[in-house]
Amino acid sequence: MLANLGRRLGSRSALVGRLMHTERKVRVNGADLHIVETGSGEQSLLLMPGALGSAWTDFKPQIEQLPKLLPGHTIIAWDPPGYGKSVPPQRKFGLEFFREDAQAAVELMRALDRPKFSILGWSDGGITALIVAGRHADAVDRLAIWGAGAYLNADEAKALKNIRDVAKWSPRMREPMEKVYGVERFAELWAEWVDAACAFYDQRDGDFCRSEVEQIKAPTFILHGKKDPMIAAEHIPWLRQRLPQAKYHEFPDGKHNIHLRYAEEFNKLVADFFNKKA
Repeated sequence: MLANLGRRLGSRSALVGRLMHTERKVRVNGADLHIVETGSGEQSLLLMPGALGSAWTDFKPQIEQLPKLLPGHTIIAWDPPGYGKSVPPQRKFGLEFFREDAQAAVELMRALDRPKFSILGWSDGGITALIVAGRHADAVDRLAIWGAGAYLNADEAKALKNIRDVAKWSPRMREPMEKVYGVERFAELWAEWVDAACAFYDQRDGDFCRSEVEQIKAPTFILHGKKDPMIAAEHIPWLRQRLPQAKYHEFPDGKHNIHLRYAEEFNKLVADFFNKKA
């Protein structure tokens, strides 16, 4: 009996050990990028957060649950340069910030000796993921995105300008990011992001990554909250037309944060996709 108990406790301890996460900084192009790493599989999955997002603000249920569903993967969630705990450097925007994040992500994974990887990208992270998959096709195994479009249209640009001033937001909406950046810095950073996003509309016909989407070769999974207020509905058929082999799943009542609101269902769907061998 004691032997059986010992084996059970030992097995549970090993399981807990495998599922524990580690946090560290990785030097990439002179910047110390913060990552959260969990799991111990040979395959690699990079979690890419949304605007101003970080590993923990955007992916807590995935960091905690996906290792059980993806035992063959090591999961890395990053804070992009200038976001979360990857400060310094101070965040820089401009018309190349998505492509600069994409390049930094590729170089991060090379620094981790994981040059071939899959991506789970939300919102801004989804845009960055599309760029990585288009510009570095040989590096990307599989790709899952949601809450992202390849361009910004007029209605979206107008909507962003209407929410530029975070003082008009409810405290519940502001507080998570204020905890990360502080009240003043969050307001500044969000305004800078809105201005940068709208500059794409004003100067580049809204184009974030239209050309990169055409170059994607990796198996792709598009997930979508049908009631997402942050992206225009037209983005989904636009992407599906250009990625005709892509798998698609819709959450009928889902909004922008389907991976948080429906975490258990979402995690199972993406784990099934990433677990496929071909």
